[in-house]
Amino acid sequence: MRDLAFVGFLVALLGLGFRRPFLFVLAYAYVDIVAPQHLSYFLLNSIQLSAVVFALAVGGWLLADDKKGLRFTPRQGLMLALLLWAGFTTLHADFPQFAPDKWEWVWKAMVWAIFLPFTLRTRLRVEAYLLFMTLSAAAIVIVGGIKTAASGGGYGALNLMVTSNSGLYEGSTISTVAIALIPVILWLTRHGTIFPRDWRVKLFAYNLVFACLLIPVGTEARTGLICIGVLAILMLRDVRRRFVYAGLIAAAVTLAVPFLPQSFSSRMGTIQNYQSDSSAASRLAVWAWTWDYAKHHPLGGGFEAYRQNNLQVHTVAAPGAKGPVQEVDWRVQEDRARAYHSSYFETLGEQGFPGLALFLLIHATGLLRMEAVRRRFRRTAEADQAWIAPLATALQAAQFIYLVGSLFVGIAFQPFVWMLVAVQIGFDAHVARKHPARSRAPLARPPEPAVA
Repeated sequence: MRDLAFVGFLVALLGLGFRRPFLFVLAYAYVDIVAPQHLSYFLLNSIQLSAVVFALAVGGWLLADDKKGLRFTPRQGLMLALLLWAGFTTLHADFPQFAPDKWEWVWKAMVWAIFLPFTLRTRLRVEAYLLFMTLSAAAIVIVGGIKTAASGGGYGALNLMVTSNSGLYEGSTISTVAIALIPVILWLTRHGTIFPRDWRVKLFAYNLVFACLLIPVGTEARTGLICIGVLAILMLRDVRRRFVYAGLIAAAVTLAVPFLPQSFSSRMGTIQNYQSDSSAASRLAVWAWTWDYAKHHPLGGGFEAYRQNNLQVHTVAAPGAKGPVQEVDWRVQEDRARAYHSSYFETLGEQGFPGLALFLLIHATGLLRMEAVRRRFRRTAEADQAWIAPLATALQAAQFIYLVGSLFVGIAFQPFVWMLVAVQIGFDAHVARKHPARSRAPLARPPEPAVA
């Protein structure tokens, strides 16, 4: 039955795409995020579904879409440069037997992100794509939220529809993405035009936000807790009564703590006592190894270069009661082929300093461009411009949360994130075309929210 449901939905969506070719673009977002071909038992897993939908999306755009005023933006150029550089490092990879496996999905994610802004020419298209991204991720988040509420989850034990530890089905990855998605969900709730902004939409949206907050609890991903803290700080920028907001956050945390699973509290405690946790200590060791490797191989080692590391992991624990005399448990463990567990060190080790520079420049440019749009349209009195600054704020917050979360997760080439970058580019280009005078106006200092 599940296979029939997936097939029925895709056939209906793709069938409508022959009347409205942009629906092929939306269908690719669904296929790439949810990966129904991996959830299918026998019908979809036998075909190259993503390749078929990709071809339909590009073909529909070439044949039917308006290309007036089409412009290749500098950030798309930077992404193309990173793609070409990754191709070069793949050809000269330290592990040529493994590197092509990662390259196979990385180039698809990058090519799609470079292509996508060409299709996002209107507000409706930008909103529709964000909605498909949100609802596609929600298919995973809602399942995780329900299972967490029912059983409490557990580290490596929360099954998100499929027994897979890749893509958005990996615990730390979905925790980061779920929290980064919250600003977008709130924007769709307040400014979306596809669904009526009535109580039903708001009820679903707020429950989805709650499910997003439950994902770090269910996966017991420490990264998710850090992302929640970053989200709480970022939301301070636009609240009118900061002290009231801070008090509500403190009250919510106080009320939530007694209901958290003991295993979650114990795992979160290792953030402070990282020296006693072998997982945290091994991350520090692999980061040190990657830095030393990059100094001797500044152009990077290609995908999967981490497979050659050989680490000595030092852990220090002091069990028992505190006092003037205390037993200390000091251990040295060996670890081999330890993954980077950081997007920045992942990029540095695999793509070297040139790749890291491109990666940082792409994301820094996105943060700055969204800030520029936010400031220019924040004080607008025009009703048709009221949605622009809030969306720039939401996209900037989502990207910043990802950048913080990716300090501890190797998701530099996660397709969902590159879709988010592509939406930023398409949104920025649309605003510049639609409102050229205001888009070139001097940046205004945003007003400070009133403090209660």
